[in-house]
Amino acid sequence: MDVVRVSKRLSFVLRHQPASIGLTLDEAGWVDVDRLLGALAAHGLPLSRQDLDDVVAGNDKQRFAYDGSGTRIRASQGHSVAVDLGYAPAAPPAELFHGTVERFLPSILAEGLRPGRRHAVHLSEDRATAHTVGGRRGKPVVLRVDAARLAADGAQFAVSANGVWLVAAVPPAYLELTERERR
Repeated sequence: MDVVRVSKRLSFVLRHQPASIGLTLDEAGWVDVDRLLGALAAHGLPLSRQDLDDVVAGNDKQRFAYDGSGTRIRASQGHSVAVDLGYAPAAPPAELFHGTVERFLPSILAEGLRPGRRHAVHLSEDRATAHTVGGRRGKPVVLRVDAARLAADGAQFAVSANGVWLVAAVPPAYLELTERERR
């Protein structure tokens, strides 16, 4: 089994296009595991429950989560389909980081961070994670977010099941290039 390929397919289905394999997510993004496995098999990706467990447990970013009973699964964040993940507001650390690619930097510095097709802007607690995220699609750039000031000014933060910080948007006044990126 190609874990990366399966993880990408699960991300596509559970975040963006559940209908592509005939599924509908509930309002919180959950789908029955057996229905998911049946739909994947019917669309050319037969997986056993153990295969799925291995992908969920082995995903370096912990993108997927089972419910308490282990009978439902969902993506932890990053949806472009309407879901309410139910994460409670949380006070963020003083600073958070966002990884992107160099070509987007001018528009980000002018307009801030916006969620695009997703429901929220994704932020990391550490620079290294943000650097890795930014490096997936080109030369990485890491921005520091003054999360304490943004929260004090009224922005609501939440943290996903896998530790990704979520916020509706980050205006440019709260962004700064990290020292490492200025060199």
